[in-house]
Amino acid sequence: MKVRNILMALFLWIVLATHAENYPYRCDYLWLTVPDHADWLYQTGEQAKVEVSFYQYGIPRDGEVKYEIGNDMLEGDKQGSVKLKNGRAVINMGTRKTPGFRDLRLAYALDGKKYQHHVKVGYSVDKIQPYTQEPKKFEAFWQKNLRDLEQVPMSYTKELAKEYCTDKMDCYLIKLQIDKMRHSMYGYLFIPKNAKAGSCPVVLTPPGAGIKTIKEPLRNKFYAENGFIRFEIEIHGLDPRLPQSAFEDATRAFNDANGGYLANGLENKDIYYMKHVYCGLVRCIDFLTSLPEWDGKNVAVQGGSQGGALAIIAAGLDKRVTQCVANHPALSDMAGYVEKGRTGGYPHFNKQPQILGNKDCLNTLSYFDVVNFARYVKADTYLTWGYNDNTCPPTTSYAVWNTLKCKKESLLTPINEHWTSEDTNKNQMEWIKAHLVK
Repeated sequence: MKVRNILMALFLWIVLATHAENYPYRCDYLWLTVPDHADWLYQTGEQAKVEVSFYQYGIPRDGEVKYEIGNDMLEGDKQGSVKLKNGRAVINMGTRKTPGFRDLRLAYALDGKKYQHHVKVGYSVDKIQPYTQEPKKFEAFWQKNLRDLEQVPMSYTKELAKEYCTDKMDCYLIKLQIDKMRHSMYGYLFIPKNAKAGSCPVVLTPPGAGIKTIKEPLRNKFYAENGFIRFEIEIHGLDPRLPQSAFEDATRAFNDANGGYLANGLENKDIYYMKHVYCGLVRCIDFLTSLPEWDGKNVAVQGGSQGGALAIIAAGLDKRVTQCVANHPALSDMAGYVEKGRTGGYPHFNKQPQILGNKDCLNTLSYFDVVNFARYVKADTYLTWGYNDNTCPPTTSYAVWNTLKCKKESLLTPINEHWTSEDTNKNQMEWIKAHLVK
């Protein structure tokens, strides 16, 4: 196991009004926040101090900074203010008695505008464990569903997508039936030009959350250019060529006050919306391993956010997976909020008390939570997450990380919110290449 702690920059992002920008490009204002531990990590009982600076035009500004401190994703429990002197001040974030993260939320008023910013630090993060426990019938439930899937004949259509073909790769639009109910998934299949039989590892890439088209299919063309077959999918059975208005209509239909598609059918694990999605991941692997160009050895899964969750889930469900890469996985320790003072994962069902207060919903969540699939992952695994992420908080990423028992590596990027850089994405492909089964 290898953990690499990388600070991508000394400065964080500025928030203009209430909108966060990770790096202030062509911006007059800059926040600088520097924890007194370079890796932003502390032990429980240890005090964390953060030097705070605010700049205008690169010149430090004096004045008052108001702050609030609270546990990761939870309401603040401490408020105060400090005076900037020569643009600087030090704020003591205090400590935690239990493993987890604290969040320092800053506000500075200047010329009638309010500028906000935040920074999270962790305490005894190697001891963070999930709230979610594995139900007794977890394995039996998923084995039954996979046996049912085996009875569904492979069925798909394949259409050349000329607009995404290049001199180095061919692209096909695939419509794949994923269950006996005739649910389907669409995906773009990228194959190296003139690939020989048995020559290519395959990579399955599930999407982030939302009902949306497959965005910029060529943005990850470097996989096929490096000899991989890549299958980038959507999960809702919607043709990615549909107009944007169609996806917006579907989003409005699903995303009601009850939690959207991720809450659809939560009262019963057998009808929960995500059941056919999880099984669909295995059917996608069935499809990829049926291709004559597959090398017969390597099946990688890779994704971020919901896609990171689905990558880990696929690796837990299907032992054919040999490499797993996940960025800030969603759907992790989702019921964590049930315990007072504890952080839960996306989609943050603490906003829907009718869900977390319902024992049937909680039971279903336990069958679909990433942490319970992480226990079964055997593939070499590479995880990336940022501490300042308020979508998939670092608390739940550590809950996943600490649950994994496979060979694993991590790239920690404390400054990051819910994003990864292009370099990080390309390095993940290189990591998969370095871990191919020979």
